Amino acid sequence: MNIKITSDSTCDLPKNLVETYNIGIVPLIVVKNDQSYFDGVDITPTDIFAHIAAGGDLCSTAALGVGDYQDHFAKYAGEYDGVLHINISAEFSSSYQNACLAAEEFDNVRVVDSRNLSTGQGLVVLKACELAKTCESLDDLQDQLNEFTSRVEASFLLDQLKYMVKGGRCSAVAALGANLLNLKPCIEVKDGKMSVVKKYRGSYAKCLASYVKDRLSGRDDLDKGTLFVTRTPVTDECLQAVSDAVKEYNDFENTYWNEAGCTVSCHCGPGTLGVLFVRK
Repeated sequence: MNIKITSDSTCDLPKNLVETYNIGIVPLIVVKNDQSYFDGVDITPTDIFAHIAAGGDLCSTAALGVGDYQDHFAKYAGEYDGVLHINISAEFSSSYQNACLAAEEFDNVRVVDSRNLSTGQGLVVLKACELAKTCESLDDLQDQLNEFTSRVEASFLLDQLKYMVKGGRCSAVAALGANLLNLKPCIEVKDGKMSVVKKYRGSYAKCLASYVKDRLSGRDDLDKGTLFVTRTPVTDECLQAVSDAVKEYNDFENTYWNEAGCTVSCHCGPGTLGVLFVRK
């Protein structure tokens, strides 16, 4: 089958991978000063951080409507035997629900909830590209991906909680306590939801090195195919600490260092870094 793989822009895949696998990207919406922009098209994380640094209000994100997804699917449904679209977790956005409603208008379109975000979602997209080469049907591909999503391990370490507080995802009291104790929370995506699984203490570079070690060291349950190190802006000292830790504990076939897109940037802010990979 000739299957077109598409995804929301929240997958944060590097441009070279998007081009190599011919992935169709649907830009979601970023709202700044009550005006809507398309993620990665007419707004970037740099724009968001500059706006906040200048005293602007926190930016927000929004899903596309059913009609937008219908227009997207219509571009490929006639050209390909099938179209498979991968969304950001349904727990984070109505994108999945809207895409499913849009897909009902097409016999050859299927939608998968990645149950993840950022390059956690991106890992599902890359798996779809791999499986699409040999799958027997769209339904078979959809079933395999639904099983695969539970094997993706995605987490991020946050340097500060200001963006989380502004976005209503963390109380001001919790943020104050974390700041006073110099705590850096590790947020993990599990079953499509985010939760704090550990708190690190000390300089951020030291915390990042410990975080990478905790995630990668001494494990025999990892698929060593692909590792993403995905981040918003961090200091050179932090990048060096992560680079040294990744070199020590990493024997993945492919390691990609990439910047997080607008969704992670809007909700987590600068100084966010995660290692994302797949379990066996």
